[in-house]
Amino acid sequence: MFKRANGVLLPPPLIYLLFLAAAWALDGLLPLGLPQTLWTHYLGWGLIDAGVVLMLWAGLLMLWRRTTVNPYGTPAKLLEEGPFRVSRNPIYLADSLIYAGIALLWGTLWPWLLLPLLILTMQRGVIVHEERLLNELFGDAYRDYCRRVRRWL
Repeated sequence: MFKRANGVLLPPPLIYLLFLAAAWALDGLLPLGLPQTLWTHYLGWGLIDAGVVLMLWAGLLMLWRRTTVNPYGTPAKLLEEGPFRVSRNPIYLADSLIYAGIALLWGTLWPWLLLPLLILTMQRGVIVHEERLLNELFGDAYRDYCRRVRRWL
């Protein structure tokens, strides 16, 4: 029903937004507030800023190297530079930083409770399909890259 040709169920940003919406709805039904302090405010915005910078860095590098940013597209190149030296999925890491920043600003426990399910959904619903495609396209070079670079951090 939602499944695309490469197996990715939904666009990754939409998955993150759906989990934020679920956290918001659950908080409306059963509030589980967390204390809000000045440091949670600054840390929340810091995580959002770091996520946006990381996302722009990875996305612009992909465009500069003429490969697709679209999870439904076919990559033209295997990137191993910039943020891809430390994470095989820097854009999803950036999405997660933004999610965590929003969670801190909201001051509710729900986004944190949903975070493991969100990571599992990303792993099984998106990343595994992308990794299969990259393995088919780039073979040994991709497998060597996977041995050197962790999936998230």
